[in-house]
Formats: sequence, C-alpha cells, structure tokens
Amino acid sequence: MTLLEVNHVSKSYGKNKVLDDVTFNITKGKIVGLLGPNGSGKTTLIKLINDLLKEDSGSIKISGITKGVETKKLISYLPDKNYLNQNMTILELLNYFKDFYSDFRIGKAKELIKKLDLDLNQKLKTMSKGTKEKVQLILVMSRKAKLYILDEPIGGIDPAARDYIIETILTNFNEDASLLISTHLISDLEKVLDEVIFLKEGKIIRNSSTDLIRKETNMSINDLFREEFKC
Repeated sequence: MTLLEVNHVSKSYGKNKVLDDVTFNITKGKIVGLLGPNGSGKTTLIKLINDLLKEDSGSIKISGITKGVETKKLISYLPDKNYLNQNMTILELLNYFKDFYSDFRIGKAKELIKKLDLDLNQKLKTMSKGTKEKVQLILVMSRKAKLYILDEPIGGIDPAARDYIIETILTNFNEDASLLISTHLISDLEKVLDEVIFLKEGKIIRNSSTDLIRKETNMSINDLFREEFKC
C-alpha cells in the first residue's frame, strides 16, 4: 500500500529553485532515509509534505488524500529545531499533546520518560540539549500516526544520545506506518534504513532499497553518499 505519494513537485524561492520535479512513493512499513548535504532541499520537501509550505507545481498525497487539514492528522513530525515551550514541564507537555492529538498515547510516553529517569515536573529549559531531543522524540513517537517524519533527529547531539534516539525510533515504530528520516549523518542511521532517497540541488539522483544499492555498487550507503556528494 502506498502511504506517501510525491508527484512532480517543484518549489522556488524567487529565482532560486529549491526542488525540481521531485517524484517518489513510500509504502507502509518502511523506514526511508532522505539523504543529502545541507542546502539540498530536504527541509523544504518535509515542510511541503507537512503542508507548512505550498508547492509551485505537482501534488502530494498521504494515504490517498491530497495534503491539507486532514493529512495533518496522519503525520507526526519532528522538526529540525526544538519548537516546544521551554517553560513547560514534561507533564504539561504530555497533557498538551494529549489534548491536541487524539492519537497520542500518554501511557506510552510516560513509560518512555520513566526509562530516562526524568522528573515529570522538570521544566524543559533545565535540561541538556540531548535530553530535550529525547523528550521531543518521545512526544512524536508516542502518537499512533500513519507517517512519522523526523528532520535531522540526531544532528548536534552526543553519540550516546544518538544511540538512544535510534533505539527509541526502532522500538516504537508502528509497522502499519512509515517513517521518513532526513539526515546527513548516514553512518549512524544506515543500519535501520530500508530505502534511501538521495537529494542533490533539489533533484532526486537516487531512490532505491538499501539492499539493492549495496548489491549494485558493492558500497555501504555511507560510502556511496560520500562518493556522490564528495564529502
């Protein structure tokens, strides 16, 4: 079953073409890496899927529904920057998500918070960057969504926090859903990816399963990424 359909999507800011005729599909039960260097168009594409921006041309559908108010209910989105109220406690954030999202599983969230040995009355602003990232990920992954979208979930945090975040993603991923992860830190996430999309200067230059890519190129995804993008 096709969960996400992106068809011939283009987006420009003035004369700067950020996305150029982007087309791909994601079926349910897949973890897909959206890979590319900074400035390749990853975040713009994610914002378009989340209906935070309007494409210049093309179309986007989630579960067969053209993106809009209804599709927002199907997507659980982790942006690349922390957007939560820093003065709120963990408990206040849990209750906020429960009130705002009908599919939010507060029991699951509390279970994950307990494993971190955090006080529910602790304010977000008192936490380290890594702990804030963990709390935000818990909130996102505790929804029972159709499509999870994580924009640079492991960027700028220490390796121990990265391991926790990857484990949380895997153990709380709903197999009836799909997960799109944007990153340029391939080595940490390669082992969990079923498929990858390489985005370069707003165009898809590769879209395939990770197993097929390794077989055809005799390279890891990380090594191929470095070769493609000369980094």
